[in-house]
Amino acid sequence: MTDPTADQANTTATTTTGFEAYDSRPWLKHYVGSAKPDLEALDYRNLGDVVARASREFADAPAFTTCLPTGTTGTLTYAQVDRLSDEFAAYLRFEIGLQKGDRVAIQSPNCLAYPVFLFGAAKAGCVIVNINPLYTPPEMEFTLNDSGAKLLLIIDLFADKLAAVLAKTQVQTVLVNNVAELFPAVPRLIVKTVQRLKKMIPRCPVPALGFTDAIKRGARQLARGRSVASLDVGLDDLLALQYTGGTTGRPKGAMLTQRNLVANVMQSYNGLQDHLEGNRTALTPLPMYHIFAFGVSALIYRVGGHNVLIPSPRPISNLKPAFEKFNFRFMVGVNTLFVALLNEEWFRHKPPKDLKLGIGGGAAVQDAVAERWKQVTGFRLYQGYGLTETSPSVTSNPIDGPEKIGSIGVPFASTYVRIVDDEGNPLPIGERGELVIKGPQVMKGYWQRPEATADVLKDGWLHTGDIARMDADGFLYIVDRKKDMVLVSGFNVYPAEIEDALAKHPGVLESGVIGVPDGDTGEAVRAYVIKKDPALTESVLREHCRNYLAAYKIPKQIVFCTELPKTPVGKVLRKDLRALALKEMNKA
Repeated sequence: MTDPTADQANTTATTTTGFEAYDSRPWLKHYVGSAKPDLEALDYRNLGDVVARASREFADAPAFTTCLPTGTTGTLTYAQVDRLSDEFAAYLRFEIGLQKGDRVAIQSPNCLAYPVFLFGAAKAGCVIVNINPLYTPPEMEFTLNDSGAKLLLIIDLFADKLAAVLAKTQVQTVLVNNVAELFPAVPRLIVKTVQRLKKMIPRCPVPALGFTDAIKRGARQLARGRSVASLDVGLDDLLALQYTGGTTGRPKGAMLTQRNLVANVMQSYNGLQDHLEGNRTALTPLPMYHIFAFGVSALIYRVGGHNVLIPSPRPISNLKPAFEKFNFRFMVGVNTLFVALLNEEWFRHKPPKDLKLGIGGGAAVQDAVAERWKQVTGFRLYQGYGLTETSPSVTSNPIDGPEKIGSIGVPFASTYVRIVDDEGNPLPIGERGELVIKGPQVMKGYWQRPEATADVLKDGWLHTGDIARMDADGFLYIVDRKKDMVLVSGFNVYPAEIEDALAKHPGVLESGVIGVPDGDTGEAVRAYVIKKDPALTESVLREHCRNYLAAYKIPKQIVFCTELPKTPVGKVLRKDLRALALKEMNKA
């Protein structure tokens, strides 16, 4: 098997004058222990091969546990995950006849079905499309149509949305799942009974099959002599279309290959194994439909970890039973989640005794939060950096390295970074410029978006749109964003999408949307709106937005105004709106 990093190494070896400061990789001095500067050849056929090998090595160990807010749990061992994902792969390929490259979508909170779906689809060579379960019907419709998904697995709590969506898409098969599915019989029955009594589960308005029924059909296919191992799935095949937004407001599917995910798992694993002896229990409160938790879950599986999934971390008290039942070594979160935990008396009174590896991502971890976390828990809070387009991880603070609060750390193995000006020229160490990245985790491109792909992938380098600087030790710091994106609790919100939703209200003449600092969510959406109807109110406009936008995208602040700053050709100047907002907040 060829080394996937060879081409990158050869490319960067012939650097132009000025890039040597970055391409010499000054950060490598912080690689200690078993950490290696470059990946070896990927000794895996695909992600399914990673799953199968880990399952053999850790067969009887717990792999995934779902912990509900009541404390009720269900667990799958490594052997069970491997078997069930094989059976689901067989269902996809042999029972309903999907082919390699066909897209299959999942719209669900964290639950035991999630890893079975992801790993099964990977083994089948199908392309995974993650959809936020809180999406409105218009958002669902766009994602399903843009991806061309032929199958959808949806949580039963939200299946009623399908009535307004399914007929407008190419989806041929619908599978429905309950969050307690794959639990032992008694707790599963209790959970479902409570949900029915509380009328939490709506009637599914379209023909659908239960997820476990689909798995049983796949098992029958395997019993007839079919073999998942015989499927031709390679590292360069697509694994996922992970949707992200764009400045035009039109979401784009980042094409992530099997190689991208496998390489990023191995990059993240590099040196991590030195810190997992004696305890490999991990907490995943972030949703697996988000690329951060998606990638981390694959990593945890590779190292033989026990991954405890939280269906919803809101309210934050939902995490209390998990902390009471398990002693976590590893946890991922976003800044707002760490803040919420630190504000809980039960967490401060009895902080986890073994949580050595708290990893922040998705949004910047504030310095004050990192300092307070260390005071309460006794452990550092590490920060990393990644993008949907990088599968997701690019950098992380080295566990045995110097503590530099505010830094996103150093690049992973086989990852090259540069800081450049607007013309792509290298800037001296310490100066601010755009962060560009090259490595085996960088996406293939955007699904059916050649122009958008060309905008960000140039000569093999991914242009992130983030403004960063590097210090003399090779540590990186994100200082600003060129993009107009708003980051709400770690989720990307794109102004044009909000402006499009606002424009659908007959009482709105024009709008401009920006992000402003927010103590609870990192950033909040602020909309400046020119009224067409003088009677229009904030509450009416927010209620209108609920028909088109997930809750976290709805403007938290609405400011009615009489004009918007614009360019000579009529484009709203968001930078001027940000300056205006800053001035208004300083006055307040």
